[in-house]
Amino acid sequence: MSKNSVNPNTIFANNEMSLHDIEIYGFDYDYTLAFYSRHLHTLIFNIARDILIQEHRYPEGLREYEYIPNFVVRGLHYDVQKALLMKIDAFHYIQLGTVYRGLHPVPDKEVIAMYDGCHVPLENMSDFYGKSSHGHTMKQFMDIFSLPEMNLLCCVNDYFMKHNIDYEPVHLYKDVKAAIGDVHVKGIMYRNYISYGEQTHAVLKKLYEDGKKMFLITNSPFDFVDRGMNYIVGKDWRDLFDIVIVQADKPGFFNDRRKPFRRVTDKGVLHWDRIHKLEKGKIYKQGNLYEFLRLTGWRGSKVLYFGDHIYSDLADLTLKHGWRTGAIIPELRKEIKIMNTEQYVHLMTWLQGLTGLIEHMQVHRDPASQSVVQEWIKEREAMRSQTKDIFNSQFGSLFRTYHNPTYFSRRLSRFADIYMASLSCLLNYDFQHTFFPRRTPLQHESPFWPEQTSAGALKILERRRAKT
Repeated sequence: MSKNSVNPNTIFANNEMSLHDIEIYGFDYDYTLAFYSRHLHTLIFNIARDILIQEHRYPEGLREYEYIPNFVVRGLHYDVQKALLMKIDAFHYIQLGTVYRGLHPVPDKEVIAMYDGCHVPLENMSDFYGKSSHGHTMKQFMDIFSLPEMNLLCCVNDYFMKHNIDYEPVHLYKDVKAAIGDVHVKGIMYRNYISYGEQTHAVLKKLYEDGKKMFLITNSPFDFVDRGMNYIVGKDWRDLFDIVIVQADKPGFFNDRRKPFRRVTDKGVLHWDRIHKLEKGKIYKQGNLYEFLRLTGWRGSKVLYFGDHIYSDLADLTLKHGWRTGAIIPELRKEIKIMNTEQYVHLMTWLQGLTGLIEHMQVHRDPASQSVVQEWIKEREAMRSQTKDIFNSQFGSLFRTYHNPTYFSRRLSRFADIYMASLSCLLNYDFQHTFFPRRTPLQHESPFWPEQTSAGALKILERRRAKT
């Protein structure tokens, strides 16, 4: 690893935060404490596809389609009425080259004609939780479990178009969503697909030994969580937690004041008694955050909650309740490793340098200068596509469009104080550590690194000239 490489196990800060101030640690379960094998997405896709055929009377020909790994990335938007999947940046602009109808890209000209440009108005965007509701035409997929859902949408769209079948896109979206929901509700996916715990046991043990309070709030049922935690941590996993809440129905848990807590036994038997306190060693179902705060007194910035879903896990906690939040982004490790490669560093250095050259040379209006500028512009376009394809051939990086942050990045920076690839990253820090966000220059501020970029670009230009 070179001196300029980024360690994939780093914890990154959007907001200054000291672990010294954190007394209570909370966790989601799926993709926070437990990770799943890649085969799970194939299973979800296959079962949901079969549900469409058997229960929604979709064509038998859909069985030809199989889950396509690495076809989509998280954070994409789906235009429900136009049946288009796309990547949108932090300023609501569609990234051209990343709009797909079925399994095929839509030409840029067609996209621009459909949307009168590339901008998606705010009123067309999804609601606060990324869902498409009345008046909204876009749905954003923020959950890791949404990867098979996007795959299935694309495959069914592809089948209908290939066979010239007239269909209503809104019905298709709702049917696919219902089929995916059935897979989760029936618990079919809850069998034997946990692949690893990313040193979850070591993290929890470290927190426990330091005297930290810990709690679990998950939408998953207890028997599923219990089996997974037995595998990851051991049979005594409940001894580490002060409070365990299952089937919480997030994000409703953070907003709906009406649902009371209900105690549930290890066997799933529900108690009817009123809950006056949340006790260690007991299991609670449903409830709401306002009652949780009243019963525990765990308020404000002494609480740090980790989750993988930026909306349903973290948004309300940071905006309404002042808890500190940590986002678990498993894709981060892969993307950092790509960014550390010599190929990527070379591409980005030359791309930045080339952009600077175009910016400075465009003022020269003579034909010779303009000819050079036009050649540079073509080269820049080709390189931008290359940098996208390095991450994902269809949609590029989870965090960036060609130059702007993605809409996913924007929400991540707003709702998460810190973010990391997995909880295991906490093992690299002691509990006195303060996380500081990098001071990146605003557009009107003088950057501290232009000479390095320019010098790197000039070196590449010199090497190219030497070759020719």
